[in-house]
Amino acid sequence: MKILLDAQLPRSLAKQLQTMGCDVLHTFDLAEDNRSSDRTIASIADRDQRVVFSKDADFLQSHLLRGSPARLLIVSTGDINNKDLSALLLKVLPELIKPFDSHVLIELNQKALIVRR
Repeated sequence: MKILLDAQLPRSLAKQLQTMGCDVLHTFDLAEDNRSSDRTIASIADRDQRVVFSKDADFLQSHLLRGSPARLLIVSTGDINNKDLSALLLKVLPELIKPFDSHVLIELNQKALIVRR
């Protein structure tokens, strides 16, 4: 799975996902690092066929209105520390890969993965 992690997700998560076989970029890896605009992030993800992982509701609005980013995991876990967030994402990763073959929007909360579209 090719992933672009948004700024709200810990950079350490990128390394953990890479050890699980994912091709991962974090916004820190981009030319403008965490100052990259949402539009730039979505454009890079779409060009490289990456799934954007984000907690930012602006990405959800952009996905619904413009279809970009083309594939999105919206993380709606609320207040959760980075260690617990990383553990949750790593736990559900095997369940995430297959749905993104045929769906473009998935939500992750602390209790479930919800395939939206």
